[in-house]
Amino acid sequence: MNIDMIRAAAKRLEGHARVTPLLNSPFLDEIAGRRVWIKPECLQRTGSFKFRGGWSALSALDPDTRARGVIAFSSGNHAQGVAHAATLHGVPSVIVMPRDAPALKIANTKALGAEVVLYDRGSEDRDRIGAQLAQERGLTLIKPYDEPQVIAGQGTTGLEIVTQARDAGVENADILVCCGGGGLTSGIALAAEAEAPGLRVRPVEPEGFDDVARSLRSGGIERNNRVSGNICDAIITPQPGDITFPIMHRLCGPGLVVTEDEALQAMAQAFLRLKVVAEPGGAVALAAALCRQDQIEGEDVIVTISGGNVDPEIFARSLKTLS
Repeated sequence: MNIDMIRAAAKRLEGHARVTPLLNSPFLDEIAGRRVWIKPECLQRTGSFKFRGGWSALSALDPDTRARGVIAFSSGNHAQGVAHAATLHGVPSVIVMPRDAPALKIANTKALGAEVVLYDRGSEDRDRIGAQLAQERGLTLIKPYDEPQVIAGQGTTGLEIVTQARDAGVENADILVCCGGGGLTSGIALAAEAEAPGLRVRPVEPEGFDDVARSLRSGGIERNNRVSGNICDAIITPQPGDITFPIMHRLCGPGLVVTEDEALQAMAQAFLRLKVVAEPGGAVALAAALCRQDQIEGEDVIVTISGGNVDPEIFARSLKTLS
């Protein structure tokens, strides 16, 4: 992984991915005690940053390989990103998804043109299922985060942040990134290292699923004890990736951890103050900016809202935190 791959991915994404804005609200600034700059990747195609990685990976395949089709496993956002990118390329896609994934994400993945294969997180192995289907059908596996071209695509988010922060006069700040396996986190960290060394990336995770934060502290890859049981489903992974962790260990600051309730509160504030819809996993970075002020330094903080694919009942639950 290197910055040249991210720059090349940015060129392939031109005209296909949206350049999402960098937003600010004085109301959020007051809560956080500093200026908060929000990168709303929930406004990206398919409702999350994952389209960047999906398009990057598919567009990097040689035409003959791509024509045979691709396979991915995901709780929803990577699924939708790969499905849409595959459909736009005119090739088939198969997505292996957990049965307990949000109904909206399963429905959207099918609507975007993918064949969806459901599995049980507790009793079935998605890697085995994916490997078997790939072998039987000649499909190319596109991993959700531990894949160089996927990381390169996610890193284009970082290139945009650097340019937009510079335009806003921000040269020194923490970038809080919603973190699962580390694809977005490591991609943004590589972009910041090359283009804006005054910006430091920090991963944010939900309580009980803080494998990256623990891994950064210990210096080695730590696993979560559970792989389900949190509303932040989009960023629940067993452990950091073999490719992503060394990048994060070298470049990232300490991880931050927030509760489910704090993620719900952040969702409500994003809607109330920015008119932006975030899903729980996509709101944890904003939650950290608003609720972990004492663990952040400086006059500015940049946060990602990594996705907005939320079921209506969960979104309604978030709005109840305003009352």
